[in-house]
Amino acid sequence: MRIEYDRDTCIGMFQCVAEWEAFERDEDAGKAVLVDGEESEEDLFVREVPDDAEMDAKFAARACPVDAIAVYDDDGEQLIP
Repeated sequence: MRIEYDRDTCIGMFQCVAEWEAFERDEDAGKAVLVDGEESEEDLFVREVPDDAEMDAKFAARACPVDAIAVYDDDGEQLIP
């Protein structure tokens, strides 16, 4: 499973931070940060989700009010949103 985070879309509500420790607050920018995320395109960060964190990643994606977080299964199918 992998997660994609669009930092440009993020509005800084930090709902994801409350759901999964892989997200942290960047108060200066008013945006969340995906810890250990690799920038695949400008402002699009991707990382693999550990097996033991799959539920947390899904909750983080569902909690985002602007759908800045997407979750994909191992086959590349988008699960959330």
